[in-house]
Amino acid sequence: MNTLFKLFFALSCLFLLGCAVNPVTGNRELMLMSEQQEIAMGKQSDPAVIAQFGLYQDETLQSFINEKGQQMAKISHRPHLNYEFKIVDSPVVNAFALPGGYIYFTRGIMAHFNNEAEFAGVLGHEIGHVTARHSARQYSQQQVASVLLVGGMLVSPEFAQFGAQAQQGLGLLFLSFGRENESESDKLGVEYSTKIGYDAKEMAGFFQTLNRLSEESGAGEIPTFLSTHPHPIDRFGKVKRMASEKQATLPGKKFEIGRNSYLQMVEGLVYGEDPRQGFVDGNVFYHPDLRFQFPFPQGWKLHNSPTQVQIVPEDQKALLVFTLSNKPDLTSAAQEVVEKYQFTVKQSKEVKVNGYPALAYLAEQTSQNQSVTMLSYVIKKDKYIYVFMGVANTSDFDQYQNQLAESMTSFKNLTDPARINVKPDRIRVKKLPRDMTLAQALKYFKMPASDHEQLAIINGMKLDDQLKSGTYIKVISKG
Repeated sequence: MNTLFKLFFALSCLFLLGCAVNPVTGNRELMLMSEQQEIAMGKQSDPAVIAQFGLYQDETLQSFINEKGQQMAKISHRPHLNYEFKIVDSPVVNAFALPGGYIYFTRGIMAHFNNEAEFAGVLGHEIGHVTARHSARQYSQQQVASVLLVGGMLVSPEFAQFGAQAQQGLGLLFLSFGRENESESDKLGVEYSTKIGYDAKEMAGFFQTLNRLSEESGAGEIPTFLSTHPHPIDRFGKVKRMASEKQATLPGKKFEIGRNSYLQMVEGLVYGEDPRQGFVDGNVFYHPDLRFQFPFPQGWKLHNSPTQVQIVPEDQKALLVFTLSNKPDLTSAAQEVVEKYQFTVKQSKEVKVNGYPALAYLAEQTSQNQSVTMLSYVIKKDKYIYVFMGVANTSDFDQYQNQLAESMTSFKNLTDPARINVKPDRIRVKKLPRDMTLAQALKYFKMPASDHEQLAIINGMKLDDQLKSGTYIKVISKG
């Protein structure tokens, strides 16, 4: 009984102290995160997002997203927040929001919009996540569920043995909250984009593009009920209906689409991976701007981000990290790594790596449960200091040491003009000289037949769509 009383008391305190009025619905609901905490969470997480993806440098697009974002924020349910709107340098098709008003669009999703209205609908959707306090709501629900779960384990020893399964069940339970939040944000996306004068039916059309992308990647195989987002086709019908209902309340008002104006803004947008930031050919990583290259082991998978390169074997029992140091010399750069990750240096020596001064060392990190060994090479090339870190459990380290060392000691200058002068693919906007189908237009502009379906998706069209003379379409300029 004592345990039950404690559980009841804890839950009572949560509900008494944690009720708040939702800005969107006007309903009182459990809320265990204050607005100040929301803002602090977003502010603290924003630098990590930028470090992960990098900002996409395009003044025209950045100005556009900020102008429309601030315009929409003013008519939202939380206009007092200091919203920030940013385009991040990622080829994936995505947009996301952090609590407190931080909104991000990837250049990948910007490439797939075909008018301002599509963009505005998704912008309203992301602002909706912020105004409806979805992150705070999710956090509060998880906190209550955790209290209930722990209380259940305390009350019933029989239940305790199923703790892992119960936690997994809670995770599946919260998928439904994710879908509910997404649907609410769709409604807010319609409302907000309509209020600033855009045709929200175009937002519905963009879900068809998402569905085609999903089918092309194979993601269309995933059952709808296991997705944290409602199925794109389900959303198409609902959003189109909501848009019609919203527009019916504003008779006589004309709603903007902004196709040609948007296409002009994405002219020259980098499409796909940007090789200037590093690229893989075979089992070699090349960086044209910084003029270096190094190989990595056959079969290992490489992930490149603006701040570091991570490479892992198939069994994921080792990790090779490559990054830049902001320290002025080799010794301080090495010391920073050792102190940051709490390693103890076992061996250290000054060496040369293809003519560049370097510091090589072995270090260990020991805890109660395991020991990790790290091989590190810190190399000075030109005005930069580069850091390799190869780590594995000490029991596995001998298996990977030679492969890690081979990558580090093969670091060298990049001199091949073909690798140095590589250029990214870019969106180009073309005007049709006469009436023709999209397929005929792509052939006219000499797009490879193998790219036609991909280009149809990028344009939000079908290959047999009949297009009028003067219509603008997007093509891809190779390099």
